[in-house]
Amino acid sequence: MTAEPYLPRRASRSRFVSARGLSHHLLEWGDAASTGPGRPTLVMLHGWMDVAASFQFVVDALAGDRHVLALDWRGFGETDSPAADTYYFSEYLGDLELVLDAACGAEGAVDLLGHSMGGNVAMLYAGVRPQRVRRLVNLEGFGMPRSKPASAPGRIARWLDELKTPMQLKPYTDVAAVAQRLCKTNPLLRADRVAWLAERWSRRVTGEPGTAPRELLADPDHKRMSPVHAQVDEWLECWKRISAPVLWIEGDRSDPSIWWGDRYSKAEFHERLNVVASAERHVVAPAGHMLHHDRPEDIARLLDAFLSESPPSSKETPGSPKFPCSPSGGRTPQGGGLGALSTASRANPPSGPRARHRARSGTTGGLSIDAATPSSRASHPRPTCGPAGDRSSRRRR
Repeated sequence: MTAEPYLPRRASRSRFVSARGLSHHLLEWGDAASTGPGRPTLVMLHGWMDVAASFQFVVDALAGDRHVLALDWRGFGETDSPAADTYYFSEYLGDLELVLDAACGAEGAVDLLGHSMGGNVAMLYAGVRPQRVRRLVNLEGFGMPRSKPASAPGRIARWLDELKTPMQLKPYTDVAAVAQRLCKTNPLLRADRVAWLAERWSRRVTGEPGTAPRELLADPDHKRMSPVHAQVDEWLECWKRISAPVLWIEGDRSDPSIWWGDRYSKAEFHERLNVVASAERHVVAPAGHMLHHDRPEDIARLLDAFLSESPPSSKETPGSPKFPCSPSGGRTPQGGGLGALSTASRANPPSGPRARHRARSGTTGGLSIDAATPSSRASHPRPTCGPAGDRSSRRRR
């Protein structure tokens, strides 16, 4: 029996802006008139092979109404696809700049949230345009592994080979087939959310007889590799210039090794994150990479608390607690958490070759959590208990 689709609590409306020769689609919730210096527009950026509608569950779970914009990246959702055959990362930065100018004005700051690829874009943008970002939220935008210069010739050669073959995405017979694919990719996804997302990740095909009734809302050229390596050291220089407080959230079951093997780990990411002056880190559970689908209530609870914080005063270091403290002195996000596992670690301003972090322990959802251990070698947040209260290890994929 097919589940009834999810019923949104807050209605969205579509908005289109022209930028860089493309029509960019945004979903909009709330009233722009409600924004102000301490409560700007919240802009959400989705990941690769995702769409803006993916944030509906988080928006619905926010405690109060606020003005939110979610962008469909070029070649995804209802945004135009460019004429070019290859997508370059810098293009997303350019699109974000011009879309923000058109939708929010060229002056003033926004609260910026990104998931996965969107988190990577958000981190770079906040470092390059620090005056445009008041608060920064990164949902599993890990960045990229370091590349070896010796691999460049082979990478460019593979790109040249791929240019000779049109890219294709798998066709789907109906919405149910799209839903099945979503379930396979994310077994934690709730049935009603699967049914709702399947309609918004795909569209009915029109045109030649015999074509598939449904196709994903994505340009197949997104599958073509880029000949340009990610320059990790350049990215980190951008991260060092982020002036906004950063909220990092990851799923307890996410595993970067499924993409990069042993080339890049969570531990290495958290060491990189030390260059950011003020970074707060949390883990939600049970959740995989699509944590905004798996635990939207927990994500929203952390957002409500983080976005409502006041900037540090002259007598307050970025490492000072700004939430009510638990009896143990740890930091407890407002509202607890439905199974959330949380660690909070806000960095002090960088000093010397790497930033020094002040860590605290706290509780969320009644579970005891150890904060990220401060040391000269960074470690990522590690929950001590699983949802049932037992010791748990990260699932291997």
